[in-house]
Amino acid sequence: MAVPPGLTGPPDPGADWEEIFTTHFAEIHRYLARRLSADLADDLAAEVFLAAYRRGHDASRGAVRPYLYGIATHLVARHHRGELRRWKALGRAAERQEHSHEDATIERVAAGELTGRLAGALAALNRRDRDVVLLSALGGLSHAEVAAALGIPAGTVASRLNRARKQLRAALGDVNPLEVNHG
Repeated sequence: MAVPPGLTGPPDPGADWEEIFTTHFAEIHRYLARRLSADLADDLAAEVFLAAYRRGHDASRGAVRPYLYGIATHLVARHHRGELRRWKALGRAAERQEHSHEDATIERVAAGELTGRLAGALAALNRRDRDVVLLSALGGLSHAEVAAALGIPAGTVASRLNRARKQLRAALGDVNPLEVNHG
């Protein structure tokens, strides 16, 4: 793989960065697009791999996939305020009696399959719990992979996920979020 301008070479010359990029880019991009937007995902996915390339990946720290998700989650955190405003706006939009065409379009584009009620409930979670829920739900990561991505113990992942599920169920009136009408 050619070295990007301004870099002298990968910190981990043994890593096959072309293979890592080819194998994981689409998955990381999808995760970022579902967390933020397709436009931001284009830029942030590239940032994820550039950061991973610059930092290198020490195989003794575990698999590269959770490492990449960890970087992606940290980049999402930098955009957290905007993300939080969007979730809250979607929640408010769902509470309105009359929806304008613009509101409906914004909801479809920004929320995808999430309903306004679920978006509002997600916005009410603290950032750490929301990250665990979204890495599990949108990234499809196991507890161990979420733990590796966030640099926390697996037990912490389980407790955060359990707490978040209880809060989401309560906010949705004891409705399973997977059974909420999507449309």
